[in-house]
Amino acid sequence: MIFATFMVVIRHTAYCFYPMLRIKIYYCYFLILTTLAGQAQEVQWASQLIGYSSEFRKETIGQEFRATQALGSPKTLPPYGENACAWSPYNADSNVEEWIKVGFATPQKSRQVLVVENFNQGAITQIYAYDASGKETLIFENSYAQTPEMGKILSVQVPDTALIIAALKVVLNPSRVKGYNQIDAIGLAASSQPLLPSGIHLSKNAPQEIVKENLGAAINSKAQEVAPMISPDGRTIFFTRGKHAQNVGGGETQDVWFARWQGEGWGEAQNMAAPINNADNNAIVSIAPDGKTLYLMNVYRPDGTMIFGLSKSMRTKVGWTTPVECKIEDIRNLDKKNNTEFAISPKGNVLVMSVKREDTFGDRDLYVSFLKPDGTWTKPLNMGATINTADIESAPFIATDNKTIYFTSYGHAGYGGGDIFVTRRMDESWTKWSEPENLGPAINTPQWDGFLSIPASGEYAYMSSMQNAIGSEDIFRFKVYNAIKPDPVAIISGNVLDSETNKPVSSEIVTGLLKDNSDVSKIEYDPETGEYKLIVPVQESYRLSANKEGFLAVNEVVDLSTDKRFREIKMNIYLMPIKVGSKGTLSKTMFEQSKSELVPQSLPDLDKIVGMMTKYPNMEVLLEGHTDNQGEIKLNIKLSEDRVNEVKKYLESKGIEGIRISTKAWGPTKPKASNETEEARKRNRRVEFTILKM
Repeated sequence: MIFATFMVVIRHTAYCFYPMLRIKIYYCYFLILTTLAGQAQEVQWASQLIGYSSEFRKETIGQEFRATQALGSPKTLPPYGENACAWSPYNADSNVEEWIKVGFATPQKSRQVLVVENFNQGAITQIYAYDASGKETLIFENSYAQTPEMGKILSVQVPDTALIIAALKVVLNPSRVKGYNQIDAIGLAASSQPLLPSGIHLSKNAPQEIVKENLGAAINSKAQEVAPMISPDGRTIFFTRGKHAQNVGGGETQDVWFARWQGEGWGEAQNMAAPINNADNNAIVSIAPDGKTLYLMNVYRPDGTMIFGLSKSMRTKVGWTTPVECKIEDIRNLDKKNNTEFAISPKGNVLVMSVKREDTFGDRDLYVSFLKPDGTWTKPLNMGATINTADIESAPFIATDNKTIYFTSYGHAGYGGGDIFVTRRMDESWTKWSEPENLGPAINTPQWDGFLSIPASGEYAYMSSMQNAIGSEDIFRFKVYNAIKPDPVAIISGNVLDSETNKPVSSEIVTGLLKDNSDVSKIEYDPETGEYKLIVPVQESYRLSANKEGFLAVNEVVDLSTDKRFREIKMNIYLMPIKVGSKGTLSKTMFEQSKSELVPQSLPDLDKIVGMMTKYPNMEVLLEGHTDNQGEIKLNIKLSEDRVNEVKKYLESKGIEGIRISTKAWGPTKPKASNETEEARKRNRRVEFTILKM
């Protein structure tokens, strides 16, 4: 086997958060890049905590610095440093022996024991190995001289190669090294070759180089630009600007700003002014798919002050409304500075937040809350240990596919002071997630990175970063590579119109899955504020309808079943006034090709007619059947007759008297289109109904 090790010495500056003290430190670290000809070496990391002498407890809640943090793969790689996701004994600088004993899921023969000493390395004095029966063997006794590195991986060669190791005990003398000592991970390796296993879980095929484009002077300034929120259609960007002289509250506060895409680039950013911005700190956290609802940090009180919480503002024809509180059950944040972020799902029914509570694993965790029928939100629920660590998880963003989340974490292994990760929802509980994947060194820098936002197209991602910024922080964008893209969706937009006058009608729009007639979403359409916009996953077929008293809505069908990429679809929805003489067309998906049997997807349309005729007991209707011109005319007339009779039978089965339903079969004799193309012929294959009497 060919083995090569490369060592790069880098001068690095970082802030180190001791449990008791925050100081600025300077240190050198070694970045070890290992290449192996042949199969990569596997390391089995400890998975069971058997015992420990003590553990540092920063607070009574949370899992920072607890002994369990020594389990699993390393969370800290070069540059090493203090980490809440590592075990820290209670004592510092004392001569009291400290120890931790861990077990392994599969006892194994090992040539090497690895101990990741991520902070103040050099305090280890002994390491004992145990077989399955509990027999103890001393495999390491410290005799080496102190070295200046902050952290390292201690590699211990196992002298007895026949020993099957089931557990290890690591003993420390804290007085050997000044300050708190920490151990991040403990592992076994079958190889005796020196190696540095990667603890960073990268997205598959993450490119080594990505162009991160600074959005330029139209957006970024010498002040602070953070938290970009791109509208789903990608045409408007909202963001938070801090320490800017033109902020409503002056240069020491934060305001919400926005800019519009001009085709070649972004227009000059504008302050959103009142009522979105006031003399306090203001920030946007989410935007609804139609762009008509903004969710904002904090609760706006009548006296102009702010308290912790979440608010929303609606766009009207005269501007944005004063933000009103989104009431969340038991909304508390134990973070002393009330640091938090929120994210709303595209459907508007799920809320993700970064807060600290009694069941938090670390400093701040991601929690989920669900919209209740009364418009309030449920008590926050911890999203689980797959996402949350003993350190900070923050800046969540829910993609338009409603199942992909991007967030910033200090606790998962990364490249800097806070890296962006992606994870995908596994079920409807919002507590089961795929293992978070680091977006890679081309996106994450040695400094803090976060607030990633992606429009529905999935083409570009927008983010905040400190590296190469014009000011303290800037907004950048980069092309999204496939492995981290959310599932493709479609934006469906249009207006709701009166089928006779073509004038807009305010209504409720319902989207449902065609395959099982289940409702997917409901939104309110207000013609004064512009067109409706819906976001739905592709590779499904949907029915769209609008509900309004005094009108009958016939479903529009949107077939995305064969689409695998982002689409934008313009579609108006027509409402038929319920009055004598009104004429409408039933869904084009009522029958299979050349058959007269009703398909299940047609039933919602027919049930609306049942409801209408039940409400108006004197109503009589005419059903007319039409076909295209393919085939013999007599057969087509017979097919159209059979189809209208099937519709009549269904209405009768629901209690509508047959005497109230007249039928007529026209076959191909009254086409609406030319019959020259398949698309045109689809328009000719239809069932129409007319209200004859009320």
